[in-house]
Amino acid sequence: MRARRLRLGLYADEEGLAWVRSLVEDAVASRNARIIDGTVVLSAGDGLDFLAEQWTVEHPGQSSGSRQQVDMEVTLRCSLRTWRAIRKAVPAALCPEGSGPHICRVPWTVG
Repeated sequence: MRARRLRLGLYADEEGLAWVRSLVEDAVASRNARIIDGTVVLSAGDGLDFLAEQWTVEHPGQSSGSRQQVDMEVTLRCSLRTWRAIRKAVPAALCPEGSGPHICRVPWTVG
């Protein structure tokens, strides 16, 4: 088992960050992996500006409140196969596709 990183760019407030952390923790725990470190930092630069724009398009007329562009990095101890499964599961949980409009609660990107 090696240390592997999962990186997410998010446009989230504190509540959204807590929700994303919970999704990541659930995905990791269900696959018998282990989180060994995690950081959340304000995004330096404008590389995630499109996430704020996504919020505006998907939530017309709603205030973005205290949402900010942040980088979340989680270091996991797991196999490559498990890391790949987690890397697929987290985005699927962040913005599940269904029969309704495709709107993400927290705009995101995987790095």
